[in-house]
Amino acid sequence: MLELKNISFEVSDEKGTKEIIKDLNLKIDDGKFVVITGPNGSGKSTTAKIIAGIEQPVSGSIYLDGKDITNKTITERANAGISFAFQQPVRFKGITVLDLLKLASKKQLTPAEAGKYLEMVGLRAKDYIRREVNSSLSGGELKRIEIATVLARETKLSIFDEPEAGIDLWSFQNLIQVFKHMRETTKGSILIISHQERILEIADEIILLSDGTVVKQGTKEEILPELLKKANEKTALNKPA
Repeated sequence: MLELKNISFEVSDEKGTKEIIKDLNLKIDDGKFVVITGPNGSGKSTTAKIIAGIEQPVSGSIYLDGKDITNKTITERANAGISFAFQQPVRFKGITVLDLLKLASKKQLTPAEAGKYLEMVGLRAKDYIRREVNSSLSGGELKRIEIATVLARETKLSIFDEPEAGIDLWSFQNLIQVFKHMRETTKGSILIISHQERILEIADEIILLSDGTVVKQGTKEEILPELLKKANEKTALNKPA
């Protein structure tokens, strides 16, 4: 289980200090598919980065399976069982997909073993296993390869920061199928940062953020109807007379 207690985070520049996360509390139970959503600027991606160790809170505590990981580095958290997938996957010139999957799994995978992870994300192994992770790959292909590396790691908590960003509709539709498959087969917890309805629809739980704090957390059945109602009302108000 992951637990965040009284987390706060702020940034400073020449204009002063701005609080991004404000006394945030949340829990993610084992084996859950959870989506954090909310308006732009609500602190969704910052919360994900704080969990992964990319950003450090100014106050509060983070616990993984009851152990305090607040001051742990990104590497230490990764070793403890936390994976993080960025909005824009990193390209690695000179590194093949097979190399990347070996690094992720920390095993000497055979091409056949690595290929199974690619098949799980809808990619034909023989078409990708020897390709470099470079600009020759589309955004959708990179996203699915990154998810394959997360699967290869078999971590306790897999975090995806707005996975729909920068991909076309066809790739997004395939991405939904990949997440559905992960939800059914992955033993660990999955945390996705998203405002896309189709991703919210496959969640076990939804966490709604606003102004850097948790407004609501509950099951999809409890949270989603209200979110959709508000979204429809906003669309109706914005329609020209």
